[in-house]
Amino acid sequence: MKRNTPFKSLRHDQLLEHSHYIAFHEAGHAAAIYLNNKIRNLAPVSFQIIIKDLQSTSEESILVYQVAQNDNRAKEDHITAFEVDIINLLIGPLAEAKYIADTDDELFSHKLVNLKALKNYGGSSDLDSVDEYLNYFSTCKQQQAKKLDELFAVAVNFINDRTNWAAITKLAHYILNSNKNIINCEDVAYLLEH
Repeated sequence: MKRNTPFKSLRHDQLLEHSHYIAFHEAGHAAAIYLNNKIRNLAPVSFQIIIKDLQSTSEESILVYQVAQNDNRAKEDHITAFEVDIINLLIGPLAEAKYIADTDDELFSHKLVNLKALKNYGGSSDLDSVDEYLNYFSTCKQQQAKKLDELFAVAVNFINDRTNWAAITKLAHYILNSNKNIINCEDVAYLLEH
């Protein structure tokens, strides 16, 4: 997932708040990639969270957190991996939505944050990727919608699981407090295992 936001026009407090949103969003993706693959006994996936330097004052300066996956999977794992990839894509904006709901002392549920609402939580590119996946799954829009609803429910359940949310929160805080420009999958694995 690539997320680019010009920050020149943001005040310091807005930039800090926006950084938290993005950290939770990307922590959701990364924790989901690591934990979902581990739970489903899928081959390990290589990924990175790339953090572009915020110190630059150039007009081209942007804030970027990126999770990129390397797809090397066995054929028998293809369907499971396909579904897990979609779930992992949905978890990023859901994590951002849950963080915002928690910060605002609001309730978080799949009825309050539906698929369309994910665009409000940095999920536009994630949803575009999900659409691409679903087009490979089936040309039938009804089948696509049914599969997406099923996988969205799994993603919401992942976010609502206390252990998973604790892992996402721990990783988000690491992202925010780390001086690293690149956080690789080994860093994430170590952090979530200890």
